[in-house]
Amino acid sequence: MQERIAKEIQHGRFLAEHGAGEIWNWESPAGKLRWARRVKMLSRHLRPGMSVLELGCGTGYFTRELARSGADVVAIDVSPELLEIAKANCSAPNVRYEIQNAYELSCPDAVFDSVVGSSVLHHLEIEEAIREIYRVLKPSGTIYFTEPNMLNPQIAIQKNVPWVKRKLGDSPDETAFFRWRLRRLLEQEGYRDVRIVSFDFLHPKTPVPLVDRLDAVGRFLESVPVISEFAGSLYIRAIK
Repeated sequence: MQERIAKEIQHGRFLAEHGAGEIWNWESPAGKLRWARRVKMLSRHLRPGMSVLELGCGTGYFTRELARSGADVVAIDVSPELLEIAKANCSAPNVRYEIQNAYELSCPDAVFDSVVGSSVLHHLEIEEAIREIYRVLKPSGTIYFTEPNMLNPQIAIQKNVPWVKRKLGDSPDETAFFRWRLRRLLEQEGYRDVRIVSFDFLHPKTPVPLVDRLDAVGRFLESVPVISEFAGSLYIRAIK
């Protein structure tokens, strides 16, 4: 596990040096649309005064939007380089940044109303991560995550073919999730009301003139049984 953490720290240095937003595909017109949708998914349940842990905040792309809710946000990452960028991007008074290992959080039991994150769980040893998240959640606390879907053909290739993974800027150990297996792991850990749905057929490299049309087609496909299972991402919600 320590070796995996060391690789993620090294990957964070790479992202900071080469432009995390470009590598994560948040900067294109389609990427910005995909980002805005995830912001709503991760933040619309937040309220002023809530205590929130953002896992794997990276450069703060989502942190500044979480802060707009008025909740008290603790944003953590293992990468000091990415955290420095995050601090520069969002210095809201209700946000505190910390270098933390998701497997051994320094906070006591049952302190957060919600734990949220975008594209972070697939970097982690998932069983250890969801166990530690469960520990720090208050009773009836919630989790909200968006993660890559292994049933999507491009994601499956990207996460399982090493040279493709390197070319696209992935870290060596990151993966993706099958919806049913992740649900089973969460339920075994004690989470309840586990809801995981597939979403997002819009590719971040979509040409600008086609973005709106293909976004509409993609949202329709999300409602079609069987086809929806092959969308690019998973929206994960559960309660302690």
